[in-house]
Amino acid sequence: MIGSGTLPDTTEQADLREMVREIIERFAPPQRVRELDDANAFDLELYRALGEAGLIGLDAQADGTTGADPRHQIIVLEELAAGPTSMAVCLVVQYMGVGLLTEYGSDQQRSTVLAPLLDGRERVAFALTEPDGGTDVARVMRTRAKQSGDGRWVLNGAKTWISGPQHAKNLIVLARTSAPESSPIDGITMFLVPTDTPGITVRELDTFAIHSLDTCEVTFDNVEVDATAVLGHVDQGFRQVLGTLNGERLNAAAAALGIARGALEAAVDYGRQRQVFGRPVGSFQAGQHRLVDGAIAIESARALMLQAAEATATGKRADILSAMAKVAASDAAVAVTDAGMRLMGGSGFSKEYPMERLFRDARLYTFAPLTNEMLRNHIGEKYLGLPRSF
Repeated sequence: MIGSGTLPDTTEQADLREMVREIIERFAPPQRVRELDDANAFDLELYRALGEAGLIGLDAQADGTTGADPRHQIIVLEELAAGPTSMAVCLVVQYMGVGLLTEYGSDQQRSTVLAPLLDGRERVAFALTEPDGGTDVARVMRTRAKQSGDGRWVLNGAKTWISGPQHAKNLIVLARTSAPESSPIDGITMFLVPTDTPGITVRELDTFAIHSLDTCEVTFDNVEVDATAVLGHVDQGFRQVLGTLNGERLNAAAAALGIARGALEAAVDYGRQRQVFGRPVGSFQAGQHRLVDGAIAIESARALMLQAAEATATGKRADILSAMAKVAASDAAVAVTDAGMRLMGGSGFSKEYPMERLFRDARLYTFAPLTNEMLRNHIGEKYLGLPRSF
């Protein structure tokens, strides 16, 4: 196994990394990952093991006094993404839910939703994207929540490309509650809604990759919730979410980095063993250079990711670093999986090996949680000081 990078872990981080690897080895060996991917099935056994080991809550406390350390989250996500990638994608969502509930949850919401989330008994799904709005969802949001005379809220609308709602206990839903004033992101509220609430319909979408985590459309038809369902402050929900996007980009970078590393490990292992013209296929310069370029891209992305995690953990500005890390890591994942497929040829095309799955899964992070093009726009404006390009 290729190590965790040229930048060494602290003792605590190394112990955490080893714990995750041991859990993966026990609960999610390659054959099981393949079987679940083929079956479009979630690995509940692995999820519960991660929860019991404290790897969903990490440092977060159910009373909201302490949040999770991003330097620990990225280790868990990288290790998972190198193997059972769909579980890493699931945990990116769970970590976002942990952050929002820790910071904005009421005492009741923390006890009923955050506590079982931290120990792996339950899951949440995050419902933001809509059929007519992704990057610009605040401007075109059609999901509405209206408050009735008794204080209850009624939700109507639809969300799409939502990860994991089929088996999640609760949805974090963003809905427009008043007309925007100075900005399209005003007038949007977050709600914590149980998935079994009458009027909610979940339909699974048939997706190209991330097969062990459902991706769904969720519709709301006169869904009634109590006033206590508001998460945070009325009309401030989108601004509250913006505060978590730095962490989501950072965690997406970790997941993409894990995919890249997993693909590099698989390609290098194959390159050492496969004989062509009487010598290992990995000895041929063209293929070897592609893998070396991939290794360089991985370590470059890792350096950005670690800087972003450190800045986030210490309360410094990290939006540019996390954006750079996400772009660099996802570009590395695409490049390395492509190099691996080319080196392995027909074997890479076969489901006997993990390369074809990693090749598919890597594409998610070129556009999620925000497209690399939009992140480059953000970096161009905020880091280079260029005129806004959109």
